[in-house]
Amino acid sequence: MVALTCGSACARNSVKPSLTLDGQWGGEHVVLTSSESATHVEFDCAYGDLSSQIKTDSQRRFNLAGTFVREHGGPVRQAENIDSHPASYEGSVSADTMTLAVRLMDSNESIGTFNLTRGAAGHVVKCLQLTR
Repeated sequence: MVALTCGSACARNSVKPSLTLDGQWGGEHVVLTSSESATHVEFDCAYGDLSSQIKTDSQRRFNLAGTFVREHGGPVRQAENIDSHPASYEGSVSADTMTLAVRLMDSNESIGTFNLTRGAAGHVVKCLQLTR
């Protein structure tokens, strides 16, 4: 009985270890792929990169710096300036669900909040050039 009581008390006081996220996570308008060395995110008409794998804290939250690049329809020209911005990737994970908020650091513009599922393909529409 004492062991059972201690087990219940210990379980209530346990702290979750940090969580390292890898593989693919997908949702509407977003696909995130994380590996040991980097994380890449595809959005509708944009993409983002983080120079590390996502690792949560003990509360399953994360906040990482990266870049966010806006794309456009048609080809990318050789001397074209890329529309790149420093960005904050902040989120949380619960089981196989991730909430991800993206904000541009240079303008404080919110790109949006996305819900992703581990292993899901996601649905992203890339920019296309319309022809007449």
